[in-house]
Amino acid sequence: MKGLIVLAHGSRVAASNDEIRQIARALTARVADRYGWGAAAFLELAEPSLGAALAMAAAAGCREVVVLPYFLAAGSHVSRDLPALVREQQRVHPGLEIRLHDHVGKLPGLLDLLARSV
Repeated sequence: MKGLIVLAHGSRVAASNDEIRQIARALTARVADRYGWGAAAFLELAEPSLGAALAMAAAAGCREVVVLPYFLAAGSHVSRDLPALVREQQRVHPGLEIRLHDHVGKLPGLLDLLARSV
């Protein structure tokens, strides 16, 4: 089974973290034909962490997990911290293939979406 983790920064504002969890649930439902499991995870300030979410994915039977960074720009978290964190988690979960997807801000069609909305 393939899993999807929507990875956000995390916030001290609980409603913000809940919004990410809702986005992860809705996205997982939309791509259920390709992903049998999905969840949100956070770098800091909220739970679950990426490591905890990957452990849940493995326990659910996932063999492969795609991590979608819910970030608009390629700052230090996206360009440095996330690749290092994924490499670390790959060592922790050697039986799980973990793939780091492009961050949301780099996705094709984002500019068209923004243009339609303004």
